[in-house]
Amino acid sequence: AAILNNQPMGFYHPATLVKDAQRHGLRFRPIDVMHSEWACTIEDHDGHKCLRLGFNYLKGMRREIAAKIVEERAREPFISIRNLVRRVPIIRKEELNALAEAGALNFISESIAHRRESLWQAELARRPVGELLENELLENESAKRDSMKYDVSPLHPMDPAERMFADYATTGLTIGMHPMRMYREKMDALGVVPASGLAYLPDGLFVRVAGSVICRQRPGTANGFVFVSLEDETGIANAIVMPDLFQTQRLTIVEESFLLIEGILQNQRGSVSVKASRVEGLRVHVSAAVSHDFH
Repeated sequence: AAILNNQPMGFYHPATLVKDAQRHGLRFRPIDVMHSEWACTIEDHDGHKCLRLGFNYLKGMRREIAAKIVEERAREPFISIRNLVRRVPIIRKEELNALAEAGALNFISESIAHRRESLWQAELARRPVGELLENELLENESAKRDSMKYDVSPLHPMDPAERMFADYATTGLTIGMHPMRMYREKMDALGVVPASGLAYLPDGLFVRVAGSVICRQRPGTANGFVFVSLEDETGIANAIVMPDLFQTQRLTIVEESFLLIEGILQNQRGSVSVKASRVEGLRVHVSAAVSHDFH
């Protein structure tokens, strides 16, 4: 929580830190207008300590709006999105939509089923209503009934890939599945070894690895060698790119967010890497620009 609350710092992007923490058994909870603070916090959930993502990870969210949400929530829980908009009238449309797209409004009422439902209701909540309907909505609020029951969203829920895309678009990270998890069956068919399995393979074996690029390094003392780190749902794989290969495939190595690398496994005295002989970009339909680069 402390590391996430003090970004930017260190070497790895928050998205990588979250995935590494999850692989080590840490639990995360999403941004939620009913529970989140400005900063990431620690909660008890089902007998376990969990990290609750804060409003600080919602792109475009103003700190004063988060403070007002927390203040109003402490007075009385929100019972609908319209109730939230009425009590925090300075919230911008973009902020409300970002909350909805990130899933942070799903928990405001039992009637909200999914993110697109929240987006639909958020749009309706900002529209002016007639005096009679406004009075009826206020009466519903005072009776603790859902004030948005009049308009049911015709939109279908997001599928897992769309939720993942929305996570990266709104927060820059996801606490759901890693993007590579969706492509594991395809990777298996291509003979791609999961990152966690490399340490168990013999030195000198020809292998394929793939994942999102989380680091590209070209140290001045490395004589033109480039070091690339790829992350999949199981861990991190390191690859070494020779100077001549980097020159011929520079654009792919530098620009692609997801790569497939094949080459000879170097597994010696606990140091595991792949000496690349070929590199290609992967068409993964998620925007995950989380790499720490030399350029």
